[in-house]
Parts: sequence; C-alpha cells; structure tokens
Amino acid sequence: MNAVRPAMRVWAVAAALLASSVLAACGSPPAPLAEKPAEVVPIEGTDLNKVVLTEEAAMRIGIKTAPVALVGSGTASRLTIPLAAVVYDPEGVTWVYTQEDVLTYVRQLVTIASVQGELAVLSAGPSPGVDVVVVGAAELLGSEYGVEGE
Repeated sequence: MNAVRPAMRVWAVAAALLASSVLAACGSPPAPLAEKPAEVVPIEGTDLNKVVLTEEAAMRIGIKTAPVALVGSGTASRLTIPLAAVVYDPEGVTWVYTQEDVLTYVRQLVTIASVQGELAVLSAGPSPGVDVVVVGAAELLGSEYGVEGE
C-alpha cells in the first residue's frame, strides 16, 4: 500500500490542477461570474468546511456520487467505496467528499485497509448508504483549498 500511496497522491494533485485549469477557461475569455462557483463555509467546532456549489458549477464539474457499501456480514463486513472517490489533502491524508445536502459537500476522513481493483476497502469512513463523490472530488478539494480557475 505504501508504494501505491505516493503515486495516488501525485495523481490527485495533478487531477486537481488539471481540473482547475479546465474550469478556468475553454475558448473565449470568460464572462464575469454573477456569483462565485463555490462557497466554502467553515463547520463550527471543527477544522472542516462545507463546499456549497452553484447549480452551474455542479453541472460544469459533472458531480456524480455513489453510496458507501457494506460488503460481507458480521465481523467480516467491510465498508467499500469506488477508488475514484478517494482524494488526498496536501499532507497526504485520505478523504472523501460526502453529499450532505443538494449542492453541499463535506470532506470526511477515511482509512483505507486495502484496494481491490476499483474499490477501496475502508477500516474507517462514512456509514453505509452515505453518498460519496466519485466524479468531481478533486474539484471540490481545489475549491476548499482555494485553487479555483479564476
């Protein structure tokens, strides 16, 4: 797992930079935005934020989610998520974005026990059934850390 982690971290940073540059402009110069595409709202009592997107920003990013699954039963049960949902913060810590409400996403810490193909098996993370962002997570991370295409 340790050999894969640096490569995934590099990929996540590259994806965030690429996504922010794609969102910055394609074609003609961008028209002034009536509102910011994302608002970052601190969650009181934590170091976390909510990322609230405009409808236009969510459409441009193409946000897609998938539920956290519980595979197996009893003590052998494990949480799984699509590997595409995992993002790394600047310190290399693994997170996912959960959908808290319409257009509202919150970063949640996950601990990856193993990777099985396109699935990440978690030893800690969101509850089964919670929707995690599988397309657009890198853009949400960029918005939260202030890497926007302006």
